[in-house]
Amino acid sequence: MPSQLPDVVLWSIPAFILLTVVEIVSYRLHPDEDAAGYEAKDAATSIGMGLGSLVFDALWKIPIVAIYAGVYELTPLRVPVEWWTLPLMLLAQDFFYYWSHRGHHVIRILWACHVVHHSSRKFNLSTALRQPWTTWTVWPFYVPMIALGVHPAALAFCSSANLVYQFWIHTERIGKLPRPVEFVFNTPSHHRVHHASQGGYLDRNFGGILIVWDRLFGSFTPETEPCVFGLTKNISTYNPLRVATHEYAAIGRDLRSARSWNERAGRVFRGPGWAPAEASAAQRTNGAKPRTDDGADTDGAAAAAGSTAGT
Repeated sequence: MPSQLPDVVLWSIPAFILLTVVEIVSYRLHPDEDAAGYEAKDAATSIGMGLGSLVFDALWKIPIVAIYAGVYELTPLRVPVEWWTLPLMLLAQDFFYYWSHRGHHVIRILWACHVVHHSSRKFNLSTALRQPWTTWTVWPFYVPMIALGVHPAALAFCSSANLVYQFWIHTERIGKLPRPVEFVFNTPSHHRVHHASQGGYLDRNFGGILIVWDRLFGSFTPETEPCVFGLTKNISTYNPLRVATHEYAAIGRDLRSARSWNERAGRVFRGPGWAPAEASAAQRTNGAKPRTDDGADTDGAAAAAGSTAGT
């Protein structure tokens, strides 16, 4: 029964703590000049964002569960929770996660939520804990699963399992794994590319557990050069509230200065790097490249799968 499914995230917290401590100690014992490593303020911010996300996610769950429950009651379909259906539900959830993740990179109002996770210039296990506080933008992507008869509790279990899997791939201490593993699964190598800010790496490797979705839908890029982590223009704050809301504030500023309703719609629903044609032309006339909403050059991002969100 769905009510008997374990809380995967809760059970994993001791492992999160232990593995993070082990990674910190490994950097102390065997420093790596080529790795971003740890910084106390950055790690504290990531942990603070993770704790805050637990509180805000609990609040967002109230209306989201109500919507899912309504859809579940309306559909005549039912998927039983059995040993053989759980892998299928995990596969389906990972598929919809891919599209949710990709959408959160190419639609600015969604990027405002997800940018939090990419705001660290470090890449270590504490970075996995840097979670957004406004995950109300995620639920629509999973409505098809509920409509097909997946119980909301089963979906919650699959989402938690996906989140827990992705913890270990936030590290520079693991190189490339055997080719069959790298071909099928999301690995630290693939996820380093996803968190990198170079133009050729922008908006790539959106998979959660599996990397095959990226291979199928044209968003895969292998790790071929060292990654520079963070945003295309990094934020200079460790304040969790500002980390959680800085892109929403940038959207608000752009909306106040917009000259038309078309521009206002573009600032919200188009890519994070979108700007009106006249604004881009004016910047080029002044000798400047067009810039994304976090202040970054858009040339490299546009070349990477037609998307302009920093990763």
